[in-house]
Amino acid sequence: MTDQTHERSEKNRVLIFDTTLRDGEQCPGASMTFEEKLDVAELLDEMGVDIIEAGFPIASQGDFDSVTEIAKRTKNAVIAGLSRAAMKDIDRCAEAVRHARRPRIHTFLSTSPVHMKWKLQKEPHEVYEMVIQQVTRARNHVEDVEWSSEDGTRTEHDFLCRCVEAAIKAGATTINIPDTVGYSTPTEYAALIKMVRERVPNSDQAVFSVHCHDDLGMAVANSLAGVDGGARQIECTINGIGERAGNASLEEVVMAMRVRNDVIPYWTGIDARLLTRASKLVSAVTSFPVQYNKAIVGRNAFAHESGIHQDGMLKHTQTYEIMRPEDVGVRATSLVMGKHSGRHAFREKLKELGYELGDNALEDAFRRFKDLADKKKHVYDEDIVALVDDEIAQKHDRIKIVSLMVIAGTMGPQSATLVLDIDGAQHTTQATGNGPVDATFNAIKHLVPHTAKLLLYQVHAVTEGTDAQAEVSVRLEEGGKEVTARGADPDTLVASAKAYINALNKLAVKRQSVNPQTAVG
Repeated sequence: MTDQTHERSEKNRVLIFDTTLRDGEQCPGASMTFEEKLDVAELLDEMGVDIIEAGFPIASQGDFDSVTEIAKRTKNAVIAGLSRAAMKDIDRCAEAVRHARRPRIHTFLSTSPVHMKWKLQKEPHEVYEMVIQQVTRARNHVEDVEWSSEDGTRTEHDFLCRCVEAAIKAGATTINIPDTVGYSTPTEYAALIKMVRERVPNSDQAVFSVHCHDDLGMAVANSLAGVDGGARQIECTINGIGERAGNASLEEVVMAMRVRNDVIPYWTGIDARLLTRASKLVSAVTSFPVQYNKAIVGRNAFAHESGIHQDGMLKHTQTYEIMRPEDVGVRATSLVMGKHSGRHAFREKLKELGYELGDNALEDAFRRFKDLADKKKHVYDEDIVALVDDEIAQKHDRIKIVSLMVIAGTMGPQSATLVLDIDGAQHTTQATGNGPVDATFNAIKHLVPHTAKLLLYQVHAVTEGTDAQAEVSVRLEEGGKEVTARGADPDTLVASAKAYINALNKLAVKRQSVNPQTAVG
């Protein structure tokens, strides 16, 4: 079902440019810590991603440091940094990626009439000159330069072709024509890429790239259409995470080419068996849950509840499955875990679920698993995922929960006694509130004063039953910065406290960064 039906050649090879660490992190509330970015980059490199856009170096010292460290550590992929047309941006980007075995500067500039008039406040001839200047500057630093025509799908064709020709002449090796606002349709987008490649005299000297947003739900379809139009690089993210409605989903474009290679005759170097693992890691570090019915990596992607479907599956899997679970890293068989399970079984279960933990992290996770197994009769895969995700989220946190005791009921007032570990020192407080959750959050505010506004508080059971773990999502906003965090525990109030504290830890990281406005895709 997923075997290639067309002969592989460099002519039909599609490069995968992953921008999870840059465009994905621009998604409100999806910021990652330094260590989390390194973990994601390492997995992307292992998975076979061709180009990793590691960040936006001018944005903050933290972004610069993470791009620099990723550039030093990455073994195979090209490491790209994003920069605006400003010379200081380009120079800062060059400084961050220079340690990479294969560095790239990705620089962009708006070319559509609406962007030039209202965003840049410049005339077309000024923008044209800026294209030449920015690409030339970037090419003086590195040999691999990508230039993006921001809002390319709403740019006048004559001007777009002029700018692309100038960028290639100045030294750009990759030309990206993004559908920045997710406005295009597949037929339009394929025709646009084809038109530019045919009209620009030196188009054969550069690789053309597509970068599509999902505002109308067509990012993946548009990306594949762009490849039909002659592009040979797709810019995408794990889980389709990104600004507004998100980006083209890496796992979807990769598997579309594999499963329907008969009509989409292209191939990539991605090891699809790592897709589920990558999805779970990105979901954990960003605290953005993957919708259950998400294609390829969703919880229900290989689940069958309908009696008719189950009957068909029992007779032959291809009746309702067009790809095998193991092709994307989901095992068809499952180990049942409980309080008698040992370390070896637990380690194998983690591998099955897409986690590779070091010895110390494994011991911590195993201890928490045993604690959970003592409280629950059945420990489901979802319980273990929630447990490990919670462990990952708290690995580098300054604030940690030590203990929580809550008094609730009809008599009131509800009260919470809380002990937190803040930078290695324990602090205790007691607070009351309008309900046990309010009392718990008030106690946290006493120990960690802040002005953040609670935008979202959401609870759901990880599995079925009255002993199910609760998973709580919290979104906080402070000074225009949003973060989302999760916490899981059999006790809903403890899960709530964990989620709130995880969000505060993320906000602390956000306060250290200043993010200039960017909208390349």
